[in-house]
Amino acid sequence: MPYVITDACILCGACVSGCEAGAITEGETQSHINPELCVECGTCARNCPSEAVIFVEETGAKAGSQTETEITPPASQGSAGPSP
Repeated sequence: MPYVITDACILCGACVSGCEAGAITEGETQSHINPELCVECGTCARNCPSEAVIFVEETGAKAGSQTETEITPPASQGSAGPSP
């Protein structure tokens, strides 16, 4: 799952309304991204006023029973997500 919404989410709805894939829903305490619907466009991260949406890259290496991940913090004023 490349994009995730952290606890910094303020439930403003900016990511939900901006997601053309319909991959984001609002929960009780924060919004959530459905990885099966997400097209990794990064619009959610760019729209988030609290910078709660981050890009998480799976490294493929195993640590115990979980896949290790590398977290990329939101880019300030730049594009979010992986470079093409």
